[in-house]
Order: sequence, then C-alpha cells, then structure tokens
Amino acid sequence: MQPPHLLLFLFLTLLLPGTWADPEAETQVLQLLQTILFTNVSSAEVFGVTLLGDVPIYALDPDDWSLRFHWPWSRQAATEGDMGKIKSHLKVALRNMVRYVHEVAQKVQLDYPLVIQSRAGCVLHPNRTSWGFMDVGEGGRDLIAFEVERQRWEPRQMSSLAELISKSLNSKKAVTSLLEHLLSISCQSHILALCRYGRADLERQEMPVATVFARTPRPDQLLLVCHVTGFYPRPISVAWLRDGQEVPPGPTLNTSAILPNADLTYQLRSVLAVAPRDGHSYACRVRHRSLGTRSLLIPWENHSAAPTTSITIAVLLLVAAASTGGFWWWKRRKGDETTWETQEFMT
Repeated sequence: MQPPHLLLFLFLTLLLPGTWADPEAETQVLQLLQTILFTNVSSAEVFGVTLLGDVPIYALDPDDWSLRFHWPWSRQAATEGDMGKIKSHLKVALRNMVRYVHEVAQKVQLDYPLVIQSRAGCVLHPNRTSWGFMDVGEGGRDLIAFEVERQRWEPRQMSSLAELISKSLNSKKAVTSLLEHLLSISCQSHILALCRYGRADLERQEMPVATVFARTPRPDQLLLVCHVTGFYPRPISVAWLRDGQEVPPGPTLNTSAILPNADLTYQLRSVLAVAPRDGHSYACRVRHRSLGTRSLLIPWENHSAAPTTSITIAVLLLVAAASTGGFWWWKRRKGDETTWETQEFMT
C-alpha cells in the first residue's frame, strides 16, 4: 500500500496560516507546528497549532483530529481556496502519516517511544514574493527538509534513517509536486484570505505600560529596571537615557527577549547598571506603533535622600512635640504656684 505520507505533510502545512498586520505593509509568516508522539507500535498522539505571525489561528484536537478555530474569521478563511479540500482530507492524511512512520520504524528497527516534529509554511513579503519551507525532526534533531524550488527532500543529518526517508519521499513525484503547490501558492493565498477576514484583530494595537524601579544587588551597584508590558504588536524600541542622551549597548545594559502575556500582548525588561549617587539623571524611553510619533518617557526618581528627609522631619516633629509639652508643663506649674500664693495670702 502506497503511504500518502507526503500528502499528509502537505495537508498539515496548508493548515498553517500565520499573520500580523496589513499584508501590503509587512512581511507575513504562516506556519504549522506539529508534534506526534509514538508511544508504541500501535499508538500515536498528534498535536498541532497553526500561527499567522504570532497569532494562533487553528489548533488540532488531539482526541478526534478535528480543527479548532481560534477566531470566527479563521473559520471563514478556511472555506476559501485549497483550505476546504485540506480540511476534508486532514484525518485521512494524518492516519497515513502515522502509518508511514510506523512502517519506517519497523523497517529500520527504531526504538519506541518516538517523537516526530514538523514545521511547515511560507513567508509572504510586501511585494507579494514568497517562499515556502518544511522541516521534519526526530527526537529533537533535524532529520529531513523539503526544498520547495527543487521539489525534493534532502537529509539534514548523516544517517541511514534520513537517507532512507528522503529517498522514499522523493520517489512520489505527484506528492512532491502537490507539496510545492501548497507551500508556494496555496499558502500565500491563505495568508491573504486570513488578513482580509481578520483585519480588525490582526491590525489591533495595544499601548505599552512602563514602570521604572531600582534594585541594589550590592552596595556599590544600582540596577535600574524598566518593565514594559501590555503592548501589541510585537515590535518595540526600549532605550535608557542618561542626562537626555541614549545609553549605547554595552556590558551595563541588558534587555530581555520579548515574552508573551496570556492576553496575547507582550512584555520585556531593560536593566541598566549604574553607580549609586553618580549625579546623572536617568529615564526609560519606549517607542511603539500604538504611540504614533510620541514616546513614553519614564524618569527614574532617585529617592536616596528620602531617609535623610524623613529623619529630619521626624526630628522636627519631636522637637515641636517636646516644645509644646514643655510649654504646657511650664504653664501648668506656673498656674499651680499662683494658686498656692493666692491661698497663702488669703489665710
């Protein structure tokens, strides 16, 4: 029986849309990420998600291999073009893929459990040029990759397994042609459909919220931390200003990677190491698309003088309280003496 292994990879690749904003203005990346866990010779668990840029579009239900739509408009986009055919053949493709892996595992006597991962999709540039990609790995290592322009699979490791699978898949010319069509044409069309139906969500903008605070890891060092969160889309610029001038990259400046939040926004931290009481003023500057031509500028307020001020105020209050108490005591004593003198005179 001929394993439509490639077909199944192809179908999965078309399931993978990924989008960001206006297709006329930015590069779009659509990709399907899939993992299959083969526990033994008779079982397989399949997990998959499709991303347009960093936005989740579809997910594969591991229980029944059906598609879950993250957005109402992603369901609409899935009815256009080749996506309709892919949806209808998805389960068949997955079954054939699982069967093919089991056959190869038995042929080369691979040990279970096995983990097969794949990444497939395409990149669409603003000028409408695009290129497709598909990579397959086994056990966390690159195994084979499909070269779209050459319509052939190539090994990505020096092993008999990579050679065997590449040769097997390359013998299916109809399947390799179909895969090239899906990755270079259908994928591009699906990106445009997703951008058209989901424009409002894909072009949304969330303004960043930034706070600045300090940490003192040791007496001779002060770490100024600028925490920026809640922004979307992902691209952002965060810089430190010293006396109004941007601090250049160096060992004293450390900016984290951009990390996702649960609400599909992002966050990052930028940390600047300075000497305590160095006499300079510092501020964190944030630039983001949602701010337009404006920037967020958050100065660091040096509260190092606060303890001295607090102590001074406390001393003044104590002095005032002591003075008031002393005056009250003196007045009361004076009153007592006057009363005693009056009583003595009357007697």
